[in-house]
Parts: sequence; C-alpha cells; structure tokens
Amino acid sequence: MPTPASSPAKPITVSIVSHGQLALILPLMAQLDRHCAAVIEKVVLTTNIPEPDLAAGMQWGFPVERIDNATPKGFGANHNQAFAHCGTDWFLVLNPDMRFDNDVLSPLVAQAAPDAGLLTPRILEPGKTAPEQHRAIITPLEILTRRRPGYAIPSVPAWVPGLFMLLRSQAYAQIKGFDERFFMYGEDFDICARVRLAGWKLQVGENLLARHEAQRASHASRQHLSWHVGSLLRVWTSSAFWRYRALPPA
Repeated sequence: MPTPASSPAKPITVSIVSHGQLALILPLMAQLDRHCAAVIEKVVLTTNIPEPDLAAGMQWGFPVERIDNATPKGFGANHNQAFAHCGTDWFLVLNPDMRFDNDVLSPLVAQAAPDAGLLTPRILEPGKTAPEQHRAIITPLEILTRRRPGYAIPSVPAWVPGLFMLLRSQAYAQIKGFDERFFMYGEDFDICARVRLAGWKLQVGENLLARHEAQRASHASRQHLSWHVGSLLRVWTSSAFWRYRALPPA
C-alpha cells in the first residue's frame, strides 16, 4: 500500500467495479456524495469492460480515479488493483447495486474496535423487511439448511458478502488482499477467513442499514452458476477454510 507523507483528512477510499454497469453506478455515486462525502477521500472506479462514459462531466464531493482495464479481471484482481491507489486507513469494496439512504460510513468508522479488520452494516435485500441474517461458515450442510425452520442463526457472522466490505488497510495489506485464484465468487468468504486468521475481527454495525438492489446473475446464468459452484469447491479445498473452521467462535 502506498504510504502518504501525511494521513489524508478523510479516512476511506472506495473501490467500485463496473461490468458495463455505469448506469447502475451513477445513482450510487450520487448517494455517496449526498450522505458520505465527508469521509471519502476518493473513489477508484474500474471499468472492467469497454462502455460509454456516462459519468463524463459529472462532479461529486470527492475525486474519482478511473481505471480502464485492457482485459477483464476477476472480482479480487480488480479490487487488489484499486487498493494500489489507496492511501487511507480504510478501503471500501462496494458493489454497483448498493444503495444508501443515509450516512453509514461515518458511524461505522467511529464504532470500529482497535482489532476490527473488516466492518459492514446490516444489509437489506429487495422485498425484505428485515436485514439478511448473519452467516455461518459455509459447508454443504449449512447451504442446505440455512433457509429451513430451526436453523441456528449466528449472533456474530463468520463471513460477510463482498457487496459491502469496509476493510482496514493495515489488515488488507497484511493478508495481501483478495486471493485472485477465485474468479467471481468465494473471494468474500476467503478474505473474511484470512482476516480472522490474521488476528482481526469482523464487526457489524447492527444499528446501521444499507440496501442491496440485488443483481443475481448466478440465479439466471449457467455460466455464473458454474463459476459459483467451482468457487465453493475451491473454498472447501483451501487451507484457510479448514484452519478457520478450527478457530474458536468469535
């Protein structure tokens, strides 16, 4: 991570990756500007595939540093590339379809415990009245039973989805970011496991809420489903998974 001569006045660098999704990202940028500009040092916007520059001429309360990939990269590779442009204490990995009705970033940072390596608010999915439940360690049995009556919801999540991850830059650098062997899925569980294994905690702002306007390609595309299943197999055969399972509960 680049080491600035002096700490930036604002603590967060935001990384957003567009896969032909700039029309989806513009409302998100407007909400970040409206609610969170006071804590955003800059946004690193990566265009993973060529697309019209719908943001041309637009201005927000933070600079936008754009990266145009010559060839498409995977989820982790894109955010690792963006992290090379981060000089702040916190690095926010944010999906294009996240939405903010108020400032959740300032209180998240204010609540952060000294050993918190990854922060997230509660996430509200479309059509739901309550936030998504906390997630246990992914296993085949957990996947089969998580929606059934009697499922024991963890009081503290074992991992959080990659759609909103506010990572402490020190922790991100320590574990060398996302594992780029994952292409599109599984990186979120893996980085949570490695953050915990490195001695950091996952912390949830239980009183904070962000909305996810879900774009669930894996439910509609055989290719995405194939990537998803392949990533789960990679998770279950990784040393991080088995070492994480052996950790005592947080």
